[in-house]
Amino acid sequence: MNGPIRKVAIAVFIAFAVLLLDITYIQAIAGPGYRDDPRNPRVQIGIAGKERGLILDSGGVRLAQSEALEDDPKLFVRVYPQGDLFAHSVGFTSSLFGDWGLESSYATELRSKRDLTISDLIDALLGRDLQAQNLELTLVTELQRLAKEALGDQRGAVVALDPTTGAVLAFASTPTFDPNSIIGKSDADAWQELSNDPAEPLRDRASRQSYAPGSTFKVITAAAAIEGGVAGPDTTFANPAFLELPGSTSVIRNFAGTLCGGGDEVSLREAFRRSCNTVFGQLAMDLGPQVLEQQAEAFGFNREIPFEWEALAGVFPDDSEFANDLPALAQSGLGQRDVQATPLLMALIASAIANGGQQMEPFMVAGIYDAAGDLVEQHVPAVWANPISPATADVVAGMMEQVVASGTGTKAAVPGLRVAGKTGTAETGIGPPHAWFIGFAPVENPTIALAVVVEEGGSAGENATGGSVAAPIAQRLFEFWLLESDQ
Repeated sequence: MNGPIRKVAIAVFIAFAVLLLDITYIQAIAGPGYRDDPRNPRVQIGIAGKERGLILDSGGVRLAQSEALEDDPKLFVRVYPQGDLFAHSVGFTSSLFGDWGLESSYATELRSKRDLTISDLIDALLGRDLQAQNLELTLVTELQRLAKEALGDQRGAVVALDPTTGAVLAFASTPTFDPNSIIGKSDADAWQELSNDPAEPLRDRASRQSYAPGSTFKVITAAAAIEGGVAGPDTTFANPAFLELPGSTSVIRNFAGTLCGGGDEVSLREAFRRSCNTVFGQLAMDLGPQVLEQQAEAFGFNREIPFEWEALAGVFPDDSEFANDLPALAQSGLGQRDVQATPLLMALIASAIANGGQQMEPFMVAGIYDAAGDLVEQHVPAVWANPISPATADVVAGMMEQVVASGTGTKAAVPGLRVAGKTGTAETGIGPPHAWFIGFAPVENPTIALAVVVEEGGSAGENATGGSVAAPIAQRLFEFWLLESDQ
């Protein structure tokens, strides 16, 4: 074979090889992505042609259902009877925008499998049920509605848990949106409007948005001191008007620049009740970076939260970052600087203290049922971590009870009930502070633990504190759950 022919043959061979690789890539690797892309008309037809199972709250209230179209009973539309109430938890399934929330996490169970594919035919021959399955959730519609109403038109979130099991009782994020407005083929404009809204109603602020936790983090700093034997509730600390930070011109001041009570010394219990920054800044430096980081991670920071979908992890800096920066350590002990947490994580921290130091895995799906109503799978509560001992949890719980009884969290108090909590007013550096409250009740036998955050102080703006803005929201939920609901 002469040279020119050899070159042509090589070129043709290379071209065929590239073509073969391209076809292989498209079919074997990229193919599933093209097949499942919501813009694929076949996907839209497939979604409309499949009935999906019911999603019910803990009391049987319908949160999602499929309804047959009047003009074509073989096609279905997904309907969300509660409107915008569960948009960030139940989510949606859309022919244009795919699945989200539990509709995504449990898409396989919710979808009918009557496709007449080879695998479906085999399943049918083996007697397996091809009908859509139903989900029963732990969410309580009345509590969810109250959480949304209490947040109002403010940006924020509420997460409420059963501390003994990890069951999610309420999961509210505001502003929210009505999934019924974006499930059809002609709803692209509505989706675009939601996407461009500066208030970001599509954002899940409960599990996929993190904030500086502010003084709510002091429960971790206090727990680290008590657990390690560094300090107890009656241990006294110097009570300066401001804390000078070593190697820095910066200082830490208490709220409004006041002393932490009278006298030259103050106990840890009193500093916690009054949420004194100077004491906790000093305590963080006394503990050291390794101890504080280890305690934060024991409570769930820097770890993936086991949940129905991927929740944003909390962030506490690596201890190496504090090697030559004690001011940063002091500020981190106050839940500031680079510390970040979601409301879901902070609710889990409150639940661990409520549950004697045992932190349960959070879950939202209590059970999966077949079309006949028979239980297919039931969630079994599981322990996620044991961040502190029962003795430490008992001491911290007592300190948190004093916060609500006569400290910064009195607006979370419910007459006749023992409520524990911790307020937080987290500085953002660019605007009004975030207002926080975490807590649980009743102290003697907790059945609800929660976290509330209101972004940038909500309607109170620069004047916001956790005690004035977030605590009253928690109070409404405690009162309803413990005195008015049929729990």
